[in-house]
Amino acid sequence: MGIRRLAVALGVFTVAVALLTGCTRIVHGHAVSIYDDPFKVAGLPTTSGPNGPRAGAPDAPLTAQDSDGGPIDHLVLNALDDIQTYWQGEFPAEFGGTFAPVNKFISWNAKTPRSQSGQFCGESSYRLVNAAYCRLDGSVGWDRGVLLPAVADEFGKMSVVMVLAHEYGHAIQEMAKIVSRRTPTIVKEQQADCFAGAFIRNVAEGKAEHFTINTSDGLNQVLAATVAFRDADPDDPQSVHGSAFQRVTAVQIGFTDGPKGCKGIDQNEIDRRSVSLPQGTSGDSGDSKSDVDKSTLQALAKAMAVILPIPDEPKYSYDSAKLNCRNGADTVPVTYCPATNSIGTDVPALHDRGVSNADDQDALPANVTGSYTALIVFISRYALAVQHAAGQALTGAKTGLRAACLSGVITGKLADPAKSQGITLTSGDIDEAVSGLLTDGLAASDTDGKTVPSGFARVDAFRAGVLGDQTTCASRYS
Repeated sequence: MGIRRLAVALGVFTVAVALLTGCTRIVHGHAVSIYDDPFKVAGLPTTSGPNGPRAGAPDAPLTAQDSDGGPIDHLVLNALDDIQTYWQGEFPAEFGGTFAPVNKFISWNAKTPRSQSGQFCGESSYRLVNAAYCRLDGSVGWDRGVLLPAVADEFGKMSVVMVLAHEYGHAIQEMAKIVSRRTPTIVKEQQADCFAGAFIRNVAEGKAEHFTINTSDGLNQVLAATVAFRDADPDDPQSVHGSAFQRVTAVQIGFTDGPKGCKGIDQNEIDRRSVSLPQGTSGDSGDSKSDVDKSTLQALAKAMAVILPIPDEPKYSYDSAKLNCRNGADTVPVTYCPATNSIGTDVPALHDRGVSNADDQDALPANVTGSYTALIVFISRYALAVQHAAGQALTGAKTGLRAACLSGVITGKLADPAKSQGITLTSGDIDEAVSGLLTDGLAASDTDGKTVPSGFARVDAFRAGVLGDQTTCASRYS
């Protein structure tokens, strides 16, 4: 089953069965800035190394109805044990009252024949490719046959943990009585993403018995999984989870500020961080073509000059990205050279980077590509020219994060027809930028092509620009 059918199955089931719902940081009592060190992730050091189940950790004593006792169910039950341990401490502190652990777990295999399938939340588990919390009986259930193995194969085992942390977040909402039947579904989903992010923070701090996660590739994979399960069409009535930009934002709020930040997510909060964003679907959706060509880049160059004008506009060439710059590296497919204040682009290579993979039916997409995956790199090289004009350093981690932030400023302003020079963005374009920043980070690199290893930090910088302005970028990464 491909990603489109998989995503549709998730969305349809959630809608059809209403009972299913799928800064600063305080450290040791002191408020600390999470931007002082670009090699930190929301105040935590950027780490590599172990990522996934802890070696030698004993299996949790939890059991699941209809379990086959296989590796996926062991993984899930260990995850649920750590999640419940986390909320045992956090729930009373954040919501008051006593935490009551979920006491019913149900496992099924979506490939089981109809005659042998079981039940979950009053529905047959036949071909039910899903993981969910059921409001009817307060249970958490999952498909061990199709969904979770696919997630584990594409994004790693910690992404399975993330899925369960999200579903358990719905149980927390019910327990804390912070949602009702009238609460918009997008609010419920954004809160659940946020609660999952708060739990992943707990794992990153080394506090989980069964799992560990590093804050470079490990956290990047978890966020990439969040992107894969985005709502590709926000105008579809079945779109209830949010765009990649919205979902990653919610996870990052939880990771940075904990459950307290999640409690602040409501419709007004979501609207505030979405009001200036492009709406509608991506023009690349379902199309493997790319509209990245010289004329598009020239129009974009004019738009950038309007949005972030600088006294000495860079010179553009469109025949090569190999500039042999004396004070910068060639960052193919687009290079900025400070010495000559010029931007060189290998248009065919940039075009290829912008080919959409929206029609990929073979697997969950580890990254989401399209025209804006390419254009954001072009924009980021102009962002280096903006920094050059401001007399800022052009090498180092903060340079790359400023480039991502300024690229976010330009992206946000492109939603204004008066400044866009005919460039029309959609919500899908924003998601492509987020995915690209997680995948290789070229749009968050300095003039030497170097970037920070944390996709979390790169996306956080981009989002700050989209929702802020040039001053935001300068103050954050001074």
